[in-house]
Amino acid sequence: MRLYGIGTRLAQPLLRRKLARRAVAEPGYAHAVEERFGHYDADLVATDCCWIHAVSLGEARAAGILIAALRAEAPAIRILLTNGTATGREEGARLLREGDLQVWQPWDTPDAVARFLDRFAPRIGVLMETEVWPELTAACAERGIPLVLANARLNEKSYANAMRMSWLARPAYASLAAVWAQTEADARRFAALGAKVAGVFGNLKFDATPDPRQLANAQLLRPQLPRPVVMFASSRDGEERQLLEVLKRFWDEAPTQPAPLEAAPQAQASEAGLRVADVQWMIVPRHPQRFDEVATLAESMGFAVARRSTAGAPRAAEIWLGDSLGEMALYYGLADVALLGGSFEALGGQNLIEAAACGCPVIMGPSTFNFAEAAELALAAGAATRVDGMEEAVAAAVALVAEQLRRAAMVAAALAFAGSNRGAAQRTADAVLTLAAARVAPSPPAPPAAVAERAEPRLDLD
Repeated sequence: MRLYGIGTRLAQPLLRRKLARRAVAEPGYAHAVEERFGHYDADLVATDCCWIHAVSLGEARAAGILIAALRAEAPAIRILLTNGTATGREEGARLLREGDLQVWQPWDTPDAVARFLDRFAPRIGVLMETEVWPELTAACAERGIPLVLANARLNEKSYANAMRMSWLARPAYASLAAVWAQTEADARRFAALGAKVAGVFGNLKFDATPDPRQLANAQLLRPQLPRPVVMFASSRDGEERQLLEVLKRFWDEAPTQPAPLEAAPQAQASEAGLRVADVQWMIVPRHPQRFDEVATLAESMGFAVARRSTAGAPRAAEIWLGDSLGEMALYYGLADVALLGGSFEALGGQNLIEAAACGCPVIMGPSTFNFAEAAELALAAGAATRVDGMEEAVAAAVALVAEQLRRAAMVAAALAFAGSNRGAAQRTADAVLTLAAARVAPSPPAPPAAVAERAEPRLDLD
């Protein structure tokens, strides 16, 4: 552990350089850099709060679901939110209320962690999904701060990596006060690493409620669209090129006679009465900093591109780029079918639960290890289908758009699948508040002189 602490200290200049490089494309990385090293503005003071760490965008969205459940049980609760990425911090800022605080996650050195805990003295810490840092877990255990891993998931690849580094991983997991796993398989892997698995609560993301205003807007906008929509949802680097290459290859092709069973997938899809060119293809990249890159890629391959940010609805454009933030429910409401991003490269897939909650059927590629159980449940429920690659996905999407009865059945199955797996938010919120209430509140540190007279509200657990 001492060697690890020395290593993270020595890596600080490298981290600063990395942040400076990232800030060129994403200015959010240049904001409040010193917070990452445990140095805070004088007015950032809180004690006895509920600290929630959500490293990136997906975790921040899950944290929003948990925070809503916590506030329903304890309206006066004060949240300290930490993030690790610019997109996570931007999403997290939407969750804050008056009295809440948001800072960067401290870099995992003994000094930065100590300054973070000295300044904020949380009643409880909640790490979302995967983020476990050795110095942070050890320091919280030493100070008697219960630190838990909520909505916890650990795929086979991450488990194997942790086992290879078991000298570091085992003490970190053992220092956690509790782990609340998404699935039984996750629970077994955490337990094998020495974690105190206190429950299998399910996936918080099933408790997300799509924005009803966005879904209503989608219904108003749909009649303005010239063609049915197939969306590539939360696409990742490399996947957009796959899709565009398939579309380019098949764009103008149509069979002149009935296709045999061994015919190309595009020909079989056209048997249903639609061609690739009869569909409005929408791409919504996972990371906002890639919007321009994806637009340039599509244009360089000869496609006409319309952007959501500059045009409410496409006209003659072959590719519609979803380059607005916070509108995923709108996009799913507009889409007849969604291709699941992250599943056509070896990336483990993205969250398919949001699509199901919006009643959008999903076609996913072979890689879904990050959402393994949700993917299998969706398949079993008839809310999703799996294909081996992008060419098959394009064919399946076109065929599904054309087969209205089958698509309607998948829409109903998606809504039922999303609704039948709720409850993780309430279970997790109850567990957080119970554990926080069981801990004797710490004595707050002396506030900085600049805010010495400011009274701090405390976590209301009654």
